[in-house]
Formats: sequence, C-alpha cells, structure tokens
Amino acid sequence: MSEARRYRPKFGKDIRIKPDSIVRAPASRRCARPECENEGTCRVPKARDRLNDYIWFCLEHARAHNESWDYFAGMNEAEIEAFRVAAVTGHRPTWPLGKRSARPKTGDHAQFDDAFSVFGDVAEKERPRAPERRLLRPQLQALEVLNLDASATLQEIKARYKELVKRFHPDANGGDRGAEERLKQVIKAYAVLRASGLT
Repeated sequence: MSEARRYRPKFGKDIRIKPDSIVRAPASRRCARPECENEGTCRVPKARDRLNDYIWFCLEHARAHNESWDYFAGMNEAEIEAFRVAAVTGHRPTWPLGKRSARPKTGDHAQFDDAFSVFGDVAEKERPRAPERRLLRPQLQALEVLNLDASATLQEIKARYKELVKRFHPDANGGDRGAEERLKQVIKAYAVLRASGLT
C-alpha cells in the first residue's frame, strides 16, 4: 500500500494542512543583559511581588542573577517571620478549630435538618424511641420477667439481663434457693427474647 493512500481518509477528500496553522518555534530572545549577545533561554522572576513576570537571561547570567537575588530584601524580621509561618499552609487562609464549622444556624434560618445529630450535641435533641413492636404473648411475658416495657431497645434488654444475672446468681446470694429460681426465670426469659430475634 502506498504512503499517500495509507493516510487518505475513507470518505471525502484528503486532509490538507494550511501553512499558517503550523506551529512555529518562537523567535529567539536575546539575553536581558545589554552587553550580552547570547540567546536568553532561562527565565527568572522580575521581583518578589511579580513572580509571574519574567526576565530572560542566558545560562551564565541567570546563574549570576539567582546567586545575587535575595527574595527577602527590603523585609524586616517580623515580615520574614510572618512569611515563614504562612508558608506552612501554602499561604492559604486558616482559622482555629471550631470556628467556621459546618454547624447549622439555629432557629428559623436553619440551613439543613440534622436528623442524626451529626453536627449538633446529642443532648440537644431527644432521641426518638423505637416504634412499638407487635409482640406475642411469650415475648411480652419475657419482658415482664425482666421488668421492661414493650418498647425496650436491644441495649436495654441486654443491660437488664446482665444486671439481673449478677443480682440473682447463687454466689451473690449465699446459695439462696429463691434467688436461684428467679435466676432460672431470667435466663429463660432472655432465651425467649433471643429466639424471637429481639436481642
């Protein structure tokens, strides 16, 4: 296959590039030093407050400029220290912790609803109780043995179970048979709640 045919598009005419659309290399610059005749290939900033404006030097004069250039010339000790501190954060604005946070405004002008108290204090909102469950008679009796109501949460059931087991354990009651029977009832009630998926 010929070279010309390989680059020819499938449909239509050949693609031709206009001569003025060809990117040309920029004209060479002379070194910014008046006595120098070399090409200026190295750019250096003009001043501390104009870092994006450049002067073009040859390599030899760029080295000489960089060795003699003092970025902090004209600044006193306090300004140099302030610059050093700001350089830690890349000269971006900062503020103390807790300021400018994403907390919603209170009152009628609240920016968003914080339903899960992510941005607010947990004590600010009353936590919603679990919805009432439809419980069967054995489950209600088991909750009654543990002295809990039907809306008890998983954590409340477990905490009450642990409390009652410690209270009615034979070692804590000197081998009292009444406490032993009560312990058996508590263990059986907890087993019923576990079997029903409440714990």
